[in-house]
Amino acid sequence: MTDSVVLRSDHLHIATLTLNRPAQFNALSNELLTQLTQELQQIAADNEVRVVVIKANGRAFCGGHDLKEMRTDSSPETIQALFARCGAMMQLIQSMPQPVIASVHAVATAAGCQLVAACDLALASSNAKFAVSGINLGLFCSTPAVALSRAIGKKQALAMLLTGDFIDAATAERYGLINQVVEPEQLDQAVQEIATKIAAKLPVAVRMGKELFYKQLNQPLATAYAMANEAITCNFLDQDTLEGVDAFIEKRKPNWQ
Repeated sequence: MTDSVVLRSDHLHIATLTLNRPAQFNALSNELLTQLTQELQQIAADNEVRVVVIKANGRAFCGGHDLKEMRTDSSPETIQALFARCGAMMQLIQSMPQPVIASVHAVATAAGCQLVAACDLALASSNAKFAVSGINLGLFCSTPAVALSRAIGKKQALAMLLTGDFIDAATAERYGLINQVVEPEQLDQAVQEIATKIAAKLPVAVRMGKELFYKQLNQPLATAYAMANEAITCNFLDQDTLEGVDAFIEKRKPNWQ
């Protein structure tokens, strides 16, 4: 175990980032936010990486913000800057070209639940639990609400935000917060399988597809179709895509460059 609060390992075009503050339940300290942002920025510019996995060491996936650290300096400027830094990191996950998968082995609360909601995909152990529990301290989880309300239904999101209650992994899957629940000992394998499957796809198609998916979400229907038309045209005319189409017609494997 190193002293770094974010560990990175790369294998077969998959970069795994591990939150590494186990004694603090991987709370999002300034240091962790800074390192995680830096790693994501580097990965976003790395054409060798096709998929990102975010996981964690210890008994929790992420316990939210580091409240003890926040109380050492609670000036308006410091607190606003912290939440802005966190929000920028969450937006980076969505804007980077590679799909990002959360591998949630245990509790994810407040900004930790926000991190799960911000990822493109999420798989969880049956032991995992999720909450936006700031309301129990008198603090409505406003910034986690942004990601949560875009990942699940309005009434489910608001119920979680107003009660602070935990939901189990099965409920999180039913809400749409996560894609799949597996037994704890199967989580790493399940994440690896979906990451490997995505990494085997043509990178340009994945990159263009992710960008278009988020851009069109909140657009009027006609605008969304216009954006999709442009994206799929550019995608189709890419030389590797044309090779993929020819390979399908000719019943052979594509020779992507």
